[in-house]
Amino acid sequence: MSIEVGSKVQGKVTGITNFGAFVELKAGKTGLVHISEVADNYVKDINEHLSVGEEVEVKVINVEKDGKIGLSIKKAKDKPVRQKSSRDRPENFESKMNRFLKDSEDRLASLKKHTESRRGGRGAKRG
Repeated sequence: MSIEVGSKVQGKVTGITNFGAFVELKAGKTGLVHISEVADNYVKDINEHLSVGEEVEVKVINVEKDGKIGLSIKKAKDKPVRQKSSRDRPENFESKMNRFLKDSEDRLASLKKHTESRRGGRGAKRG
């Protein structure tokens, strides 16, 4: 069995370090799951997610010329297909421009109000 980029394979965790976990694949080869590829959320301690001897499904994300194999647990998980909603409709140019102009006018009015209050208001004479 050859290890190909993009394929999902089963493996067993053989070692854990502070930067990732080594996983032995069925082909007798070993790859590394970097700590950033363990879970979708931030992983502070890899031991909270994996343990030595645990069977895991991994996705091969790269194979180096020197034989090093990069693996990912989070990319091996099938993400659920999200239902499209009315919010997913692409916005047309006019609506984007109208929203931009409204935001811009609001910011300008707020800025003008703030700077005038610092100078003593309209028509204030400096002495």
